[in-house]
Amino acid sequence: MALEENNAPLTAADVEALRNRFPILSRELYKRPMVYLDNTATTQTPREVVDTIDAMYFTHKANVHRGVHTLSQEATAMQEATRCDVARFIGAASEREVIFTRGTTESINLVASSYGSLLREGDEVILTEMEHHANIVPWQLLRDRRGIVIKVVPINAIGELDMDVFRSLLSERTRIVSVTHVSNVLGTVNPVAEIISEAHRAGAVVLIDGAQAVAHIPVDVRALDADFYVFSSHKMYGPCGVGVLYGKEALLERMPPYQGGGEMIKTVTFAHTEYAELPFKFEAGTPDFVDIAALRTALGFLEEVGVARAGAYEDSLLHYATEGLQKIPSMRIFGTAPGKSAIISFLIGHGHHYDTGLLLDKLGVEVRTGHHCAQPLMAALGITGTVRASFAVYNTFEECDRFIDATRRVAAMLE
Repeated sequence: MALEENNAPLTAADVEALRNRFPILSRELYKRPMVYLDNTATTQTPREVVDTIDAMYFTHKANVHRGVHTLSQEATAMQEATRCDVARFIGAASEREVIFTRGTTESINLVASSYGSLLREGDEVILTEMEHHANIVPWQLLRDRRGIVIKVVPINAIGELDMDVFRSLLSERTRIVSVTHVSNVLGTVNPVAEIISEAHRAGAVVLIDGAQAVAHIPVDVRALDADFYVFSSHKMYGPCGVGVLYGKEALLERMPPYQGGGEMIKTVTFAHTEYAELPFKFEAGTPDFVDIAALRTALGFLEEVGVARAGAYEDSLLHYATEGLQKIPSMRIFGTAPGKSAIISFLIGHGHHYDTGLLLDKLGVEVRTGHHCAQPLMAALGITGTVRASFAVYNTFEECDRFIDATRRVAAMLE
C-alpha cells in the first residue's frame, strides 16, 4: 500500500530513512552538518532519481518518437509513461492535457504567448501583488504586443489577497486571471478554488502557478476546475530543466503552437504545415526525455511519502521554527496568513538580508536572500528583500533548532 493512503504522521524514523536517500544532506559546511532550507528555490534529489538519469544515459538513450529501433521505443515509452503518471498525479482527464516544458516559467510564457494571441486590445488580465516575476513579465510582454490591460489584486497586512478587490476587478473585459497557488515569499495559500469559480462566473479563464504547491498540497485540477496549471520538476524532488503545463483539452485545441520545428508537425510543405495533435503540438524539438523519465521517479517518491503527509509534517516544522524565531529580539516575519505553507521570510531589525544570509551560511545553514523574483511584492511590503527559510519533508526538528540558534547568534552579531 502506498504511503499516500496512510494518514499516520511521519515519525522521526520515517524522516531519517528518507534522508538516507539524499546523499547531499550528509555534507558538512565549515565543519558543521549542513542544514538545507532553500527548498522553495529547489528541492534536493533522491538517489533513485539520479539512478534513473544514469540508466537513461547508459542504457536507453535515443531520441523519442518516430524511431522504430529498440532504444527509441524504450525512451519513448518512458517519456509517455511519465506523461500518464503526471496526468494521474494532478487529476487531469487525459494525458493529452499534459505538456512538457522546461519549467514553470516556460509554461506560463507558452500560455501568455499562445492563448494570449487570442486576446484583443483592451482585454484585461488580472494578476496579484504576490506573483513571481515569471507570472508578471510574460503578461507585460503580451500587453506591449497586443495592448491588453493588466490589473493587480493587492494583499492585506498578513499577506492574504484582498478578495473584495479581486471581485471588483472582474469585468466583461476580463479574459485571464493568473495567480499563484502558494506565494514563494509569504507562504500564503491562496483560495484558488474560489478564485477560479469567481473568474469563470465572469467568463474568464484561470492559470494557476502551482510551482510551490504540488509537492506540499494534493492537487486535483478537475476538482479545482483550473483551466491551466503549471509547475516545475526541480521543486518536487525531480531533475532540473523539466516543467509541466496542464491545460483543458478544449482550450489547448484552440491555441496556436508556441514554437515551430520537429515533433509538433503532422505534415510540412513550403506551402502549408499541418500541426500534430495534442500534446505534441506544443512540444517542438527534441524534449529532455532523460529528465522527463526521471520526473516519473520523483513522482513515485512523492506518492510513496504522500503529499498530504509531507505537507502536514512540513507544517509542524514551520510552526516549531516560527515559534523559536519569534523569541529573537527585532525579528520581523513577513506573511502570517492562517494555513500558510512552510516558508518563513524574515528580517532581523534593519540588518541587510545578504549579511544575515552570509552569516547563516558560515554557520552551516543554507537559506535564500534577496527579492525572490518578487520585486512588486517587496515594494508593497516596503522592503528590498528578505531572508527566506523553506522546509521539505527531509528536514528535521533538530535542524530547526540549529537554524533558530544560528539566527539568534547572527542577530547578536548585527546588533
